[in-house]
Amino acid sequence: MKKIILFIASLMPAISMAQTDTAQTAGPAPASVTFSGFVDACYGYDFNKEPHHERAGFLYNHNRHDEFNVNLAFLKGSYTSDQVRGNLALMAGTYAQYNLAAEQDLLKNLYEANAGVKLAKDLWLDAGIFPSHIGFESAISKDNYTLTRSLAAENSPYYESGAKLTYQATSKWTLTGLVLNGWQNIREQPGNSNKAVGTQIQFKPTDWILLNSSTFIGNEKPDSTRQMRYFHDLYGSFQLTEKLKLAAVFDIGIEEKAVGSGNNFWYSPTLLLHYSFTDKLGLGARAEYYQDKNGVIITTGVPGGFTTYGYSLNLDYGPAANVLLRLEGRLLDSQQPIFTRKGHGVEEAASLVTSLAISF
Repeated sequence: MKKIILFIASLMPAISMAQTDTAQTAGPAPASVTFSGFVDACYGYDFNKEPHHERAGFLYNHNRHDEFNVNLAFLKGSYTSDQVRGNLALMAGTYAQYNLAAEQDLLKNLYEANAGVKLAKDLWLDAGIFPSHIGFESAISKDNYTLTRSLAAENSPYYESGAKLTYQATSKWTLTGLVLNGWQNIREQPGNSNKAVGTQIQFKPTDWILLNSSTFIGNEKPDSTRQMRYFHDLYGSFQLTEKLKLAAVFDIGIEEKAVGSGNNFWYSPTLLLHYSFTDKLGLGARAEYYQDKNGVIITTGVPGGFTTYGYSLNLDYGPAANVLLRLEGRLLDSQQPIFTRKGHGVEEAASLVTSLAISF
């Protein structure tokens, strides 16, 4: 026993030195730089046979008729460390062409450009251009339940510019506050000196449930004709079974007609489903309604404004982990003749869209 005690005692300096070396070498995780990319090549056919190959003006994704094209392609670099983070992504495609049409030329191909710093434990400050805090669907088609975007997603911000504070309160709650240039714009509108504000609250009680509340408050008109806009995006996503998931979205907005003269409002409920038959084969479906009778967001030029139902069904096939082939049929049914067919106003628009998306 005495020999064993002496042997252990002789090891103590070595053990202590090893612990000291470990403590000295332990520290912040090393910074990392990663690169990724995405390409969504597509073809769409609108049965109204739009002669100029452009579909309805309130569609900003997969909106070209009878034309092979690229909806969105980007290359992205990301830097991450314990205290600092940043993203830069350059893009091309019809998504950039239509969504960033009002931006300056040098900004039209920026998908994302932001930098962030950790201010305290679980508190980050980010500034620059980043994906919008509004909406369940993103610009990246492979991440959505359906190939095309809902009317609500197409007519609310996909991107925003400004600064935001994000606080991971607990493993279940994430709180974000934002100061923005405005409603999906990098460049400030002429004559507008106002900044917009926004909030986002996310609650994830389990791995299968996510609840989100996002707001926007701002003026999108020149200072001389100020009209405040108030918008709320509410959604929940639910993994009902291992194969079936559901998302329910409700958007509502209010904008002043003029100072002290009442308000216009618009709203849109959307229901999305996705069912995975196998790891490679899936089915997506959507039902939606969008009402904007006063043309705050969607201007039609016809009496009654915009009141439209939408239905879509798509088939997904993923031959490899980073490849997704999709085919979607969609019907938009309006109460007003807002579509055109052979030069005449019609109330319906049916389309087929297919996409081959690759991520890397």
